[in-house]
Amino acid sequence: MNMMKYKGYIARIEFDEEDRIFVGHLAGIKDIVGFHGTTVDELEIAFHESVDSYMAISKETGRPAQKPFSGKLMLRVPPEVHAAVATAAQVRGKSINQWASEALEKAAHV
Repeated sequence: MNMMKYKGYIARIEFDEEDRIFVGHLAGIKDIVGFHGTTVDELEIAFHESVDSYMAISKETGRPAQKPFSGKLMLRVPPEVHAAVATAAQVRGKSINQWASEALEKAAHV
């Protein structure tokens, strides 16, 4: 996955073959915030400027900048999966939240 991180925001990066530029968009928010650059350094500068500008505009308008995620995740799983997760966490001396957070982080390659 091609991504960049800055001030808690994550951007998804793609390469536009036609225009021969890198294009990025903030992920995890409904507002549309995009940027581009012809080099990685240029792209990173544009990403930082876009996030800073997004936050400044939000402050000026009184409309809070959207945050990517709260850290709360609600899941519905079959009872047998819930039992297996609880057992796996207990065997490792962890809460379900600790165990699941580590498992999800590992699966997401963060």
